[in-house]
Amino acid sequence: MNRRLRASALALAATLALVPALAACGPEEIVPETSVDIVLWLVGDDTGADLREHLVETFEDRNPGATLTIEQKQWPTLVRDLESSLGDPALTPDVVELGNTQAPTFTHAGSFREISPELYEELGGDDLLASFVEAGSVDGTVYALPYYFGSRYVFYRKDVWEAAGAKAPRTLEEFAETAKELRVGNRAGFAIGGQDWRNGISWVFAHGGELAVQEDEGWVSTLSDPVTVAGLEAWQDIYQNASYLPATEIDVAYWNFLNDGIASDEPAAATIMAPSWARWSIGDVVRDDNGAEVRDGMADSDRFGIFALPGVDGGVAPVFAGGSNLAVSALTRNVELSEDLLRVVYADEYQTLLAEAGLGPANTTFTQLMTGDKFGRTLVATAEASKLTPPAPGWADIESRGIYEELFKEIARGGSVPALAQEYDGIITPLLDGTVAEN
Repeated sequence: MNRRLRASALALAATLALVPALAACGPEEIVPETSVDIVLWLVGDDTGADLREHLVETFEDRNPGATLTIEQKQWPTLVRDLESSLGDPALTPDVVELGNTQAPTFTHAGSFREISPELYEELGGDDLLASFVEAGSVDGTVYALPYYFGSRYVFYRKDVWEAAGAKAPRTLEEFAETAKELRVGNRAGFAIGGQDWRNGISWVFAHGGELAVQEDEGWVSTLSDPVTVAGLEAWQDIYQNASYLPATEIDVAYWNFLNDGIASDEPAAATIMAPSWARWSIGDVVRDDNGAEVRDGMADSDRFGIFALPGVDGGVAPVFAGGSNLAVSALTRNVELSEDLLRVVYADEYQTLLAEAGLGPANTTFTQLMTGDKFGRTLVATAEASKLTPPAPGWADIESRGIYEELFKEIARGGSVPALAQEYDGIITPLLDGTVAEN
């Protein structure tokens, strides 16, 4: 039987209780290990080689004799890796990256060291992305900080849209109607997988719905709310009538459908929705300075275009935001060095590098560096309107169980949205507060 996150959180809390000195004492009371080796976990490939090199070189220049080791983790197995390592002083990394949707669970479990008010101000304070700070806080105390943010917007084949006489939509309904008209033969008008809830919940947010809210008794799933149901039904309509991807498809490299197509010169999709960094996977194949084949990042503006997903009444829809948080393990033996690594991350130079790499910087004063082209402007506009999943203690458990994948799969297959919403409210609500023990 797979471990449930709540059970591991309880075990983690018990481990932390056995080592209160490590989690509670100040930096001057911590004796670093002889090796003075700091371990940083980064997830996936979003933090590129240049960014990693800057972190290592800058940190080691600031701390002679210390070394920074970056270990790469992968998103599908990250929760399991965090569960098995954060509660063990011998295995824990010093600083970890984790998804913004995972931060509330591990923060409530006591996995991370408090960011003191003084350090918080030094690292950016109120200029740090507020929604991500909230995801890493408990009762006003900050434990996990924003690392970078991304946002989703629409990428489309301009040549296909123009040939069909389609124009940029002003409302979400206009977008759906256009996408349905553009589904021709083996070409999707809008390619989206049936289980892709991370894109799909943008329709919920656009209609004013919420996934869950906090009440006096605790967190409550709100899928049955009429506005949430309306958003889910709108998503069901565009999936069934504009996409051709299976109901069991979760989240694939949609840009491949946009790039090359599957028959003659037709693209396999006229339109996709993806995080902002997908731009680097779209375009013609060219060779980089090392001779490797890469996409040209949409340099051919005659073939590809972008726009923000429109809202129900116009403007910009509140899409689901992507991105990460960064935290110091509660069991680190190198508190001072771990906190100094945070100083490197939140320094002006690294925040500038993030913005230049197309990753939304944690410090919002640097987002202006991204507005020099249409990609950055669209990212900033969609991020400003974006929303996160609820910061409920049990959210990472819900994600690890694949509950929203199952819900969206049933909706994609044509199930009654009101009935499914009521059913899944009953499944999700008991998990939101993280109080369900393993059974």
